[in-house]
Amino acid sequence: MRLRNIRGSREAVAVSHYVIHQEETRADAWNSVFGNKNPIHIEIGMGKGKFIMELARRNPHINYIGIEKYSSVLIRALEKMEQEEVPLSNLYFIRMDAENIGKVFGTGEIERIYLNFSDPWPKDRHARRRLTSEDYLKRYKQILSPEGRVEFKTDNRMLFDFSVASAKEAGWELQAVTYDLHSEDTLMEGNIMTEYEERFSRMGNPIHKMIIKP
Repeated sequence: MRLRNIRGSREAVAVSHYVIHQEETRADAWNSVFGNKNPIHIEIGMGKGKFIMELARRNPHINYIGIEKYSSVLIRALEKMEQEEVPLSNLYFIRMDAENIGKVFGTGEIERIYLNFSDPWPKDRHARRRLTSEDYLKRYKQILSPEGRVEFKTDNRMLFDFSVASAKEAGWELQAVTYDLHSEDTLMEGNIMTEYEERFSRMGNPIHKMIIKP
């Protein structure tokens, strides 16, 4: 499906004080951006921001960074931020391609990475582009702290099977794996549903989730 371009979105992102620019100069210095030494969690492919904004509201002592490649999507998160009655001082956004995260974050700088309903890239020749491919897992391992982990949710069974196999082949520890998240009381504690999760759940699609540690 072609992404609809929103006129003026790139310009709005460029001047927003919620967006970090020249992000490659921030590696190893993100605590100075937030003005504290709180743990940093990131969401890659944050879409319109519903998930990470709710995390930031619930956890004021954790710093969050939402990463989104497209200005026409990120603009919707910025609109939500403008409507907040109490500003979320523990959340910033970056417009960038996830391929570059190793240049943006220092070694061990990130405590947790969230991947929610990522593009499945269904063709075999595009497997390396999947955010749970071994190439991406190498990037995550570089920036995660020793106790860091990746949490991944999707309704796409093919992508989930690929992701579990990819994590095993890369030597990651599978701390949790479920093919029906909403039937798992323990894993559902504190679960925040994204827009896609709400939509697919209403359609009756089971939601898959894994939590992995390098």
